[in-house]
Amino acid sequence: MAHNILLDCDPGLDDALALLLAHGDPNLVLVGVTTVGGNVGLQNTTRNALQLREYLKFPAVPVSAGAAEPLTREVRDAAHVHGAGGLGNVVLPEATLPVTGQHAADFIIDTLRATPGAIHLVATGPLTNIAIALEREPAIARWAASFTIMGGSYTRGNATVAAEFNIWADPEAAKIVFAADWRVTMIGLDLTLQAQANSIVVDRLKTLGKLADELIVPLATFYFNPNMPDWDGQAVHDVCAVAYVARPDLFLTQPARVEVETAGEFTSGMTVVDFDAPAPNALVATKLDVNGFWAYVESVYARVAVEHTA
Repeated sequence: MAHNILLDCDPGLDDALALLLAHGDPNLVLVGVTTVGGNVGLQNTTRNALQLREYLKFPAVPVSAGAAEPLTREVRDAAHVHGAGGLGNVVLPEATLPVTGQHAADFIIDTLRATPGAIHLVATGPLTNIAIALEREPAIARWAASFTIMGGSYTRGNATVAAEFNIWADPEAAKIVFAADWRVTMIGLDLTLQAQANSIVVDRLKTLGKLADELIVPLATFYFNPNMPDWDGQAVHDVCAVAYVARPDLFLTQPARVEVETAGEFTSGMTVVDFDAPAPNALVATKLDVNGFWAYVESVYARVAVEHTA
């Protein structure tokens, strides 16, 4: 059975690859894309989403722009990872179709309200849009079929020693999201760093033709971190969150209580994960079937690559 998916994102190298997966998997129906400032500013993340929509050929899917800045903090971005425009060295044709004109938070509310229990909400950027939507309409936590994020960790950070970027960029929003009346599936760094596009994976991706040459391989190989001791290739963090909706069998998860640190001098944005808590509010992903994951992702990308050359 196909799953309807609404993707809140900040494209972004790996957000773009996640959009490709959400569009390309025949068992996923992309019902909307909402954008937030994060990896780069909102103007760029929205432009990227609009360009990807037309380049990848899903023009009927609405795109709504949302929050340009965190709830209370100064804007932080990750342009040093994703490039100034957000898509590394990839240059796509300018988009001709516009955004909806509706704020992302209101689009999320209206879309979930229209078909309660039928749409899986996935967030792969800072959680500002989701927090605003929850504050405007708390019932979305009950209307969503599920809610999955790429964010957080239980062992490490990447924006700081303690905090993962998406949570660190707007900890107050993340705190609201984890306190809402739903169970958050947290696909954090501990999981996503298992999904690295190493040389073997990249060699297989290179066989996918024009789409691989123009988009997939440049996105998957733009960033290199020489300071990471277990570096084997660029991690496709956000792809994992979309993959979880379609293929939860590839993931091992554990119930946990997740609290977001907002006040710590050195730990702001940290996700404090208690696997022994009596009242869990989250499912935290811990282990990935790496071979199964890449077999799935590559099969979907190959399907889109065929369509793209048609």
